[in-house]
Amino acid sequence: MKLSDYAKEVGVTYKTAWKWFKAGKIQGYQMDTGTIIITELEQTALPQKVAVYARVSSNEHRPNLERQAERLVDYCMAKGWQVHQVVKEVGSGVNDQRPKLIKLLGDSSITLIVIEHKGRLTRLGYNYIETLLNQQGRRIEVVNLAENDKEDLLNDLTSIIYSFCARLYGQRRAKRKTEKITAELKQNGN
Repeated sequence: MKLSDYAKEVGVTYKTAWKWFKAGKIQGYQMDTGTIIITELEQTALPQKVAVYARVSSNEHRPNLERQAERLVDYCMAKGWQVHQVVKEVGSGVNDQRPKLIKLLGDSSITLIVIEHKGRLTRLGYNYIETLLNQQGRRIEVVNLAENDKEDLLNDLTSIIYSFCARLYGQRRAKRKTEKITAELKQNGN
């Protein structure tokens, strides 16, 4: 099978499969034309370390967090994957300071992250995260590509507005503090 077909079957980018071939992780040979043929057809050649990531926006949705994690574990079991880690987190999807997610993304031993839908991982920048993980030979499995959780989206919109307001007022406060320090220095210097 061609390397491009193998990459599609395994669910990684061509570049990742090429790196695996060059590193000797998958068996095959390169023809005179440059085409790489993979002779190893088993996906079990590359053991996966699977983690599921479940997230809700607020504590009032915490019961859904447990159900979400259970659904993800059931999905993995149905696919025949052994789950090594279950990560549950409460926080806004627009917050980029979620410690459990940061720790999960930083753990290079995890080769597959399973999420219910893209918005569970992050509301903004999903494609950036997916691209970076693919470059590392890792990937994200999205169980449900349809997203219709209106209440969660409204909560995240509120969080965005709150965050921008806090930054704006913080900038004003910093400006006033700088002006005060400058005035004191001028007063003491004269």
